Amino acid sequence: MTERTATVGPGTSTDRAAVPLPSAWRLGAARGAIEVKAFFRDKMAVAFIFGLPSILLILLGSIFGSQAAAHGVTVGQLFTAGMIAGGIMSTSFQYLAIGIATERETGMLKRLSGTPIPPTAYFAGKVVQVMVCTVSETVLLVAVGMLFYHLHLPTQPGRWWTFAWVFVLGSAACALTGIAASSVPRSAASATPVITLPFTVLQFVSGVYVPFNDVPRWMGDVGSVFPLKWMAQGMRSVFLPEQGAALEPAGTWEHGRIALVLAVWIVAGLVLCTKTFRWQSRN
Repeated sequence: MTERTATVGPGTSTDRAAVPLPSAWRLGAARGAIEVKAFFRDKMAVAFIFGLPSILLILLGSIFGSQAAAHGVTVGQLFTAGMIAGGIMSTSFQYLAIGIATERETGMLKRLSGTPIPPTAYFAGKVVQVMVCTVSETVLLVAVGMLFYHLHLPTQPGRWWTFAWVFVLGSAACALTGIAASSVPRSAASATPVITLPFTVLQFVSGVYVPFNDVPRWMGDVGSVFPLKWMAQGMRSVFLPEQGAALEPAGTWEHGRIALVLAVWIVAGLVLCTKTFRWQSRN
C-alpha cells in the first residue's frame, strides 16, 4: 500500500501520521470518470469522433450502398462493418494520440507525474474512457447500418464471441499504439495533422472507405501490415453472411490470423509505449 505522510499539527516536525492512498484500481476508476466527463464536455471532440464516421457511412452508403458486392451482400453492409472498425480506431488511436500530445504540452502530464497518483491510474483512466467511447461509437454505427443498409445483428453465439474478441483486441492494439504515437508530434498544434493524415490514408488502404477487393494489391499489402485491415475483416465476419468471405483475398475470414496480428500489435504497442512515452514536452 502506498503511503504519504502529513503533518499532524501546525509547527510540528516530529509528529507525523501515515495516510494510506486509495488503491491503484480505485484511483484508476476515479480517473476514468474524470476522463469520460472531460471528453463529453468537449463538444467539438464529440462531434468529430462520433459524427464523422456516421456521416461518412450515410454519404458513402447513399452513393454505393445498394450495389451488390456478392450474393446477398450489399456495398452498404460492407461499409458498415468497415466503419465499425474505423470507429474503434478513431476513438482509441486517433483521440488518445492527439489528446495525450495536447496534455503533455499544456503541462498536465508533468503535474500528474509529480503527484502521489501512480502512473497506472492515469493509463487506467484512459482505458476506461476509450472503452466507453468505443462502445458508444459501435452502437451508433450499428444503428445506422440497421436503419439505412439492412444490416442484421448476429443470431449465432459464435459470431458474438468473434465480435467480442475482435473488439477487445482491436481496441487494446489501437489504444496502445495511440499512446505511443502521442510522442511523435512536436507540439499540440501539429498533433491533429500528424496523426489524422496517416490514419485517413490507412482507412482507405484497409478497406474501410473502399471495399478491400477494390484496393490495388500493393495498397492492400501495406494495409495488411496494420491492425485496422484485420479489425475490419473481423467485423465483416460478424455482420456479413458466410458468402461474404468470398470477397476477402484469402476467400475465408482467417480468424486465426486476425487474432495473431492483433496480438502482435498489442505486444508491439506495449514495447513502443515503454520506449517512447514521455511525461514532459521536448521543448
